[in-house]
Formats: sequence, structure tokens, C-alpha cells
Amino acid sequence: MKKIMMLAVMVAGWGAAAKDWPEYAGSPCKNLVAEASNLPDSFGPGEKDSMKGEIIAGTGSNVLWGVRTSSLTYPSPTIVGDKIFTGGKEAGLGIFKCLDARNGKVLWQYAEPFRKFPDRIDGDWKYMLGHITPNLGICATATFSDGRLFVVNHRAEVVCFDAAGGAEPFVAPQPSETKPKKGEKPQPPPATPADVRGPKILWKFDLWEHGIRPSDACDGSPLVDGDFVYVNTSNGTDRDAQVAFYDDRKTPAPDAPNLIVLDKKTGRLLATDDEKRIGPNIMHGEWSTPSLGVVNGKKLVFYGAGDGCCYAFEALTAASDKPAKLKTVWWCDCNPPEYRVAVSNLNWAALYSLGDKRLKRSFNKTNDSQYVGTSEIIGCPVFLNNRVYVAIGRDPEHGHGRGALWCLDATKTGDITQSGKIWCYQGLDRTLATPAIRDGLLYIGDVAGRVHCLEADTGKVVWVHETGTDAWSSTLLADGKLFFPTLKHLWVLAAGREAKVLSQITLGAPMYATPVAVGETLYINSRNYLWAVRK
Repeated sequence: MKKIMMLAVMVAGWGAAAKDWPEYAGSPCKNLVAEASNLPDSFGPGEKDSMKGEIIAGTGSNVLWGVRTSSLTYPSPTIVGDKIFTGGKEAGLGIFKCLDARNGKVLWQYAEPFRKFPDRIDGDWKYMLGHITPNLGICATATFSDGRLFVVNHRAEVVCFDAAGGAEPFVAPQPSETKPKKGEKPQPPPATPADVRGPKILWKFDLWEHGIRPSDACDGSPLVDGDFVYVNTSNGTDRDAQVAFYDDRKTPAPDAPNLIVLDKKTGRLLATDDEKRIGPNIMHGEWSTPSLGVVNGKKLVFYGAGDGCCYAFEALTAASDKPAKLKTVWWCDCNPPEYRVAVSNLNWAALYSLGDKRLKRSFNKTNDSQYVGTSEIIGCPVFLNNRVYVAIGRDPEHGHGRGALWCLDATKTGDITQSGKIWCYQGLDRTLATPAIRDGLLYIGDVAGRVHCLEADTGKVVWVHETGTDAWSSTLLADGKLFFPTLKHLWVLAAGREAKVLSQITLGAPMYATPVAVGETLYINSRNYLWAVRK
């Protein structure tokens, strides 16, 4: 009885000190720091009731609730008030849900079958998007603004939902015919309760119909600035991992936009980037989320591109009748010169391909962090105090290799590869991660499962922690703690100049999503479950 009374008091005061988390990394600057407090150092996940799709009450410790959200989850949750928004997949369907943050109950749900994309493209090149998206579902984290949700779905569409959901009951559509991945034993999802409502879609923008050809996944979370929605298009090119030597095919849509701006209310295309260097030089895909900052009184949008360069564009200030062009302010090649060294007479695309450990004659068969080669940018550029912090990385399926983390002077213009470099740290592996910066220290994880702590001003290494397991997500800094998911454990480390492990938690499945903390609650995804963790 005492426990029930305590829970009732806690839920009643749910939103008292909470701050929303309306987008990936919580804010437009994308610094992965949450203003949370009183978070537990550890928790016990509890036992799962697979029939109900929930954690059995009383079996966990420091767990408010836990629920199954999908069969595979890549996005981080978006949290506004007492609602949680998250995407994923079920067999034959990409899904997006709105949950009650107080108990994990589904309030409304969207689902659509996977789109049939062509198997061949640009002559006789294999085009894998239609084969890969059913294994991923919705990958992009949703962004909330003024009662609306913006998300890039599994069908190469930007979708605007009414955050309140629809009025009619949810009806599941007929799923696509999909084959499970090798070794995967998909479990049927729990039945959808009768009181779950369907979505209310306000508008859609079709990337495919606008000549964009995404590679592997439709990713990159929208960035909202006033009435403008910035979206990374995920334009790219396939690299066939099954070829014997290398694959140097060209970008199918080199002239397609890399970054677009849509009208928040209507979905009308307002602007595209003006950068012609990116398209022909995309290594594989463009999956980085843009960030925003004010430099010398002017708003700039920072974008990590598929050519391995970071760009700054002037933000849109007004809408015109015809789509405008975003002006490039500066760019920086984030691959150090030695990473682009030519071997024999091979071109850059062939060299990139040979950095994939899966190729039969790969140059990266040792699969270690010493391999030197090119990478694109997948994590978000972080803007802080007129500086941009950005790292290079690759799809973790390509294996390990040398990465690079840059600190750039955002006040420069033109080619700032030399003039804008404040420091560059090359002691990390390839990474998908977005940095977290506070109290003069920067924290970032890498694909090899290491957490690096550096001085933000100098790039000097303070400490490195080895987890021994690959990692696909970023570190969240909250309440003086670092929460770092790997494919085996959630690590909780103490922030600060001393490397200290607080706990190592097993959730029973890999983790691909970056954690979120709001108020006094930590939200952590495994492959298919979401936990609300609270003292």
C-alpha cells in the first residue's frame, strides 16, 4: 500500500520540474546535455511479460514503467508535457506512436506499409533502399513544434502530424510482404487496445517525387526554426559490400538537394542548399541532423554532409513564391589529409569502398581503430560559444577505423579547413555520436565502444573509458552522469575529470537509440522496449 501511495504522489506531481525534450538532442544547438536532476545511478530492468508487452510491476528497481514499443527501435524518444513520441517497425510496417509519459500507455498510433522502391537504378546498379528499409522502420527522431510533429518516415516522406492525434480508432493497414533478417525471430506484437486512436496527418512531402534518392535509410531528424522546417534528405549512393574488390559507382542523383526547407504549416518547399560540391562526392549516405546557432548576429544552419565536410548555411529569413537557395557561408573538410591519401590509381570512391571490412579484398580486414581512410559525417554538429564540434564516422557494419573530431571557429567564412581549425582529435574510432559539452569538458563515444573525455577548449585528452563492445549511439550528459548505450550494456559513468564507472546495466537486447532525461526521469530504449527510470 505504501508503494502505491508513493507512486500516486509521484505521478500527480509529474510535470512540476520537467523540461521538454522536443527534438533530437533536446535543442537546436544539439549539445547532448539534459537539465535533469535526481537521476538514479543504476536500475534493475525487471521481468518482461511478452504477452502484454510490458515490464511486470514490482520486478524492477528504480523503474516507473517499461513497455514494448516495436520490434526494432532506432530513434530517441521525443517528450513534450506528458506525452512521448517514438518510431520503429513491426513486420511489414513502419510505425510511430504517442505514449502517455506517466504509464507508457499508447494514446495514438500511425502505421504504413513499406514502399516499393526500384531494385535497379541508374543503368544496372542495384538499389537497396527497398530491401533495407523493412529491416529498419522509422529511424528518424521526431521534432515537436506548436502542437505539430515532424518526422521523416520509412517511405522517404516528411510527415507532419497533429500531436493530439486523430479522433478515429487505430486500424492497422495491410503490411508489406517482408522477409526477416537472417537469424531474426520476430515476435508478434501485443494486440492494439481498442481505445488507441489513429493519427491525424496534416501534410506530407515526398522526397522521392522531388528527385531525391536516399541510401539505406531515410534518416536525419527535422530542425524547426520559427515557421521553417529544415530536413536532411538522406540522398546518397549504395556501396555493395558483397563485391570482391571495390564499388565506385556514382551518386544516382548528384544534383538533388542535400538540405531542404519546408513551410511548417503547409509542407511547401521553400528552399534548398546551394552546395554543388556535395552531390558528386557523397561517399555513401547523408544521415546527419542539422543544428542551428547565431554567429555575429546572424542565424546559421550547420550541416554534416556525406562528402565528409561540415557546412554552414545562412538560415532562411523569409518565404518567397519560388524555392530559394541557402547561401553557403563556410565549409570544412573533416577528413584529415592523410585519410584521403591515394593508393595506386584508385579514385576516392574506390578507396572509401575498400575501408569496408566486409569486402573480400578489403584494405580493412584487421578491423581495428588504426585503419586510416575516409568517412562521412553522421553525428550532429554541435554549436556552442561560436564553435562547432563535429566528428566523422561510417555505418558500423563497415567496421572500425580511425575517426576525427573537430573544433571549428564558426565565425570564419569560405574554405575554413585550415583557417577555422581550432583543434582536431584523431584518437577516436569512427563515430555516429553527437558530442555532449559542459563545464569545459567534452564527451563523445565511438563505434568501438570507447567514451572520450576531452578539454573542450584545447582538445586535450582527460580520460578514455573502454567498454569492450561496439556502440551505435551517443552519450547523454545529465545530472552529473554520462549514459552510454552499447550493443550489450548501458554504461553509467560519472562526469568530470576522473573516469569513474557508476553502473553497468543489461537490458536483454542491443541499444541503438540515445537516452533522454526529462525532470527526474531517464528514458532508455533497448531494441524493442522503452523504460521510464526514476528513483
